[in-house]
Amino acid sequence: MSVKTLRNFIGGRFEDGIRTFDKLNPANGELVARVHEASRDQVNAAVAAARQALPAWAALPVNQRTDYLVALADGIERRFDDFLAAEIGDTGKPVGWANQIDIPRGAANFKIFADVIKNVPTEAFEMATPDGAAALNYAVRKPRGVIAVVCPWNLPLLLMTWKVGPALACGNTVVVKPSEETPATATLLGEVMNAVGVPKGVYNVVHGLGPDSAGEFLTTHRGVDAITFTGETRTGEAIMAAASKGVRPVSFELGGKNAGIVFADADFDAAVDGIARAAFVNCGQVCLGTERVYVERPIFDRFVAALKQKAEATKPGLPDDRATGIGPLISKEHQQKVLSYYAKAKADGATIVTGGGVPKMPAALQEGSWIEPTIWTGLPETAAVVREEIFGPCCHIAPFDSEDEAVALANDTPYGLCTTVWTGNL
Repeated sequence: MSVKTLRNFIGGRFEDGIRTFDKLNPANGELVARVHEASRDQVNAAVAAARQALPAWAALPVNQRTDYLVALADGIERRFDDFLAAEIGDTGKPVGWANQIDIPRGAANFKIFADVIKNVPTEAFEMATPDGAAALNYAVRKPRGVIAVVCPWNLPLLLMTWKVGPALACGNTVVVKPSEETPATATLLGEVMNAVGVPKGVYNVVHGLGPDSAGEFLTTHRGVDAITFTGETRTGEAIMAAASKGVRPVSFELGGKNAGIVFADADFDAAVDGIARAAFVNCGQVCLGTERVYVERPIFDRFVAALKQKAEATKPGLPDDRATGIGPLISKEHQQKVLSYYAKAKADGATIVTGGGVPKMPAALQEGSWIEPTIWTGLPETAAVVREEIFGPCCHIAPFDSEDEAVALANDTPYGLCTTVWTGNL
């Protein structure tokens, strides 16, 4: 695979940065791109370009803006293979997942929000007032302004367009800071923006890290009117602190330690399949994933055995092999984090049902950030792997005896993202 050069996209032009950093393929450790890091001046220029483009873009009738969004979706579809290769190179995820989820849904987000904005209501009504007169109440919806879009690395295109789509639909302009781990598809989208004629400055991309780099420069910039971020909770706290300067609104989706509750009356096979998918898909790197599983005691042992079979049948391998069931973690750094939790579980006395380490990989993949799907039982609710988000392909399974107990266990967490319930009794 040739090494790509990824530049910043500012005001419709690609620009070199102040330095470059290497982007490695997490499946094999090979260099896939050299990425140009944006300077503070370039972040300033990107915000200025978005500010300059804002009045004309906001003034476009909704149907004209939505025509652009549909054209963007079609443009991604026309370059499907390019986006697929970029996403796989950045993440190492299996082609069978990326070509069914990441790229199609990444494109579809533009069409979805094009449809949504056409049907957003405005209110108008008259009402009596205490002085006997009348008042006319009506709503006017206006763009917020320049939006900083700070993106995660687990579903790079999908979650980026999930933010950019509604922002552009509502007449805002954006400056995107993709994760340094997954810079390719945000950059490639700049080419599509130009190809379909989106006005220059409506969409901008600045590359870099967080502190003392593009992330910090962007989120602290007073020319940014709102910030949207998906990612780790501590990063969200830092961004919220930055957003307090000027009291700018934020839209966050942060960590999760999600529970799955399986009752004895559930469709057993469907529950096993569902929990396996929620725990192991995308190598467990999904904020909505299930890392805590509570199973009604009569089916507990059977469920553990069945999920073990699913985990052991989920085979790692080459990303472009359609038989590959699980890809690598995003980086060596993240691999070490997940392995540290695997070690904590062992030290705390967990029963390791399966996994717990790094799989033996063929020579071509030995430098990748691989990890074994892992299941534990036997830990108390106070254990680190039960309390803290790991963001890897793992789960702890515990039994319960009553509905009230299951609900209490699921709710005993500082997180609040989601819970799934498997039962035949609605």
